Amino acid sequence: MNDKEFTTLISSSKEYVLLAINKFLQDRFYDSIDDVVQETYLKAYKNLKKNGFRGDSKINTWLYTIARNESFRMNEKLLKEELKKQQAYKTEKKFHLDDDFEKKEIILDLIEKVNSLPTHYKEVMILISEGRSINEISEKLKLKNGTVKSRTSRGRKLLEDLYKMEKKNAELQN
Repeated sequence: MNDKEFTTLISSSKEYVLLAINKFLQDRFYDSIDDVVQETYLKAYKNLKKNGFRGDSKINTWLYTIARNESFRMNEKLLKEELKKQQAYKTEKKFHLDDDFEKKEIILDLIEKVNSLPTHYKEVMILISEGRSINEISEKLKLKNGTVKSRTSRGRKLLEDLYKMEKKNAELQN
């Protein structure tokens, strides 16, 4: 594929790529859309140069999938950065313990545990934490309401299990 063909591909597929990014990149990371688009087309270009597109699907479907995956990667990257900033803040304020700090510590711990969940539970739990309704999550992730409800329930159960395990470990150490 030469540069002109790739430029044509970008023009014809940008709608699909942006649709995927809009759907899967968390709203609060809106300012990272350009980065996700760039990563999507960079991966596509590299794969096309290596004949990495097998043709099992339409090229727009393939690009949509790459954009979706890059959106997930960006979400995870930016969530980790947020967590690092919050942990830095936590460290900075460690000598000023008060109720607000203890609440932030609990929230940071929860964020860390949510980030450790399998992706399909983590996505739903993050959207729940943003105050999204089951219907909104269903539409955003293109899932049935029942699937969202079961992932929410299972995600909460996994979080509960993580807290129980942490508590047991703390008791064993004492």
